[in-house]
Amino acid sequence: MEFFDDHKKLFGAAAGLFIGLTILVAIIPALNNQKNNAVLPNAEAMSPDAVKGKELFIANGCVACHTQQVRNVDMDKMWGGRPSISADYAGNTRPNVWQNTATLMGTERTGPDLTNIGNRQASEDWNLVHLFNPRIVVKESVMPSYQWLFEFKNEPSKKDVLVNVPAEFMAGRTGKVVAKKEALQLVAYLLYLKQTKLPDGSNPEFIYKRDNKKAAASGDAAPEALDGGALYATHCQSCHQPSGEGLAGAFPPLKGSKIVLDDNSEIMVSIIMNGYSGRANEGYGPMPNVGTMANLTAEEIVAIMNHEKTSWGNKAKEVTVDQVKELMEKAKASAIQ
Repeated sequence: MEFFDDHKKLFGAAAGLFIGLTILVAIIPALNNQKNNAVLPNAEAMSPDAVKGKELFIANGCVACHTQQVRNVDMDKMWGGRPSISADYAGNTRPNVWQNTATLMGTERTGPDLTNIGNRQASEDWNLVHLFNPRIVVKESVMPSYQWLFEFKNEPSKKDVLVNVPAEFMAGRTGKVVAKKEALQLVAYLLYLKQTKLPDGSNPEFIYKRDNKKAAASGDAAPEALDGGALYATHCQSCHQPSGEGLAGAFPPLKGSKIVLDDNSEIMVSIIMNGYSGRANEGYGPMPNVGTMANLTAEEIVAIMNHEKTSWGNKAKEVTVDQVKELMEKAKASAIQ
């Protein structure tokens, strides 16, 4: 009993046991995990501007509304091509000895997940307009505007990056809207956020899949189970707008578009699968290859195209699954060349 009566020995032994267990149970496994944890081989490094943009993302509390994790459930498939894995976050290291690693996985989706936003919304023009005032491109958005990232100039220089803001959102101000360095850095970080493909090229399937109705027979116009309007809202509406009228000086209209109304849909499928930058001289930014990045199936593309061909007063001939499959193969071949 002498040991228990000696408070120095008792508390010394307790402290030693606690420290020893902490080293064995917590510290050594953590160091081992850190040693074995690494980013995927083909992961891209952040540019200096993207690093600064990440700091702005953290400073402005963007993580409060946006997650950066694709859960292993089918409903998260719209945010990325595969569920997130630990290697996706291995590059998040301490910025310095005094600061801990910022955890940006998030817990709430008041806004959309940003894991793959660099692919899903690869337009710098769109992101700048969205930061200036989200209601310009998404009428129902509850996101605050970040107008302090921009300035108004009557005579911008050639180096300035102009933002196409409609007159009704200028709040009576004159001049041109110019993106500050901070706005460009934040957009650089957002464009950096791209889900890295696995080394073996595999794409793990999501669990807890939804029960979908059987697709219509091959050759039918659009599968009954697929809602072209909903798919349009997911993949196209943020730029081309619910009205199909686009945004003047930034995103071209689909309403009355010659490409949409053309009975030969080869160009339209090519744009969806490979992207397009042929209207830069008209002030329109490049369109990303939405179909390829979102892994859209022929049935999904049919539903989107037929929605665009028959909405907003458009009266074009609808396409079939067989036609689109053939055009997708052509688009893939042209992309390789």
